[in-house]
Amino acid sequence: MAQLVEQEYGFVRDHVHRRLGPALRRDVDTQDVVQATMLHALRRAPRFLVSDREHLRGLFVRMVENTLRSAARHQQRQKRDPRREQPRAAPADDTVLDLDVAATATDPGAAAAREDHRAWVRLALELLDADDREVIERRDYLGQSFVEIAADFGEAEDTVRMRHRRALPRLAAALIKLRQGRLRDLL
Repeated sequence: MAQLVEQEYGFVRDHVHRRLGPALRRDVDTQDVVQATMLHALRRAPRFLVSDREHLRGLFVRMVENTLRSAARHQQRQKRDPRREQPRAAPADDTVLDLDVAATATDPGAAAAREDHRAWVRLALELLDADDREVIERRDYLGQSFVEIAADFGEAEDTVRMRHRRALPRLAAALIKLRQGRLRDLL
């Protein structure tokens, strides 16, 4: 994986540079987005075989797009008052969302299987639409209430609750497709 990341670094850098608009460029550095994407791929992606370079690049593009959309949304929310600017919290590796029923197991095999499952879930999250991904991250990874998320989104609490309810099955479907090796369907 490290060799693939190294080989694709220039492609990802060029893509970020093209996609980073003037407003975001003021607050976000191209290299920061590239490095965050590459570190995310190295640390969090499950170890699986991508069938070809096109799939790998498609995965990197999706990761970059999600990072840029999140940064743009964060920047847009903060326009109301520059004094409110705070660094955006990244989802922690140990998350509230744990779809593994053996979460309390202590044997090494179960721990490895649980970590593998978490990696697949994190990758599936990257392949969701930005709004679905963000509502799941905020609710299930960061533990925010629907009231907090709704306030940040500028939407009604029930709207955010419904968005979350609809996003979870999409996450499950993406996870199934990934496990079946159907990455192309998700890109």
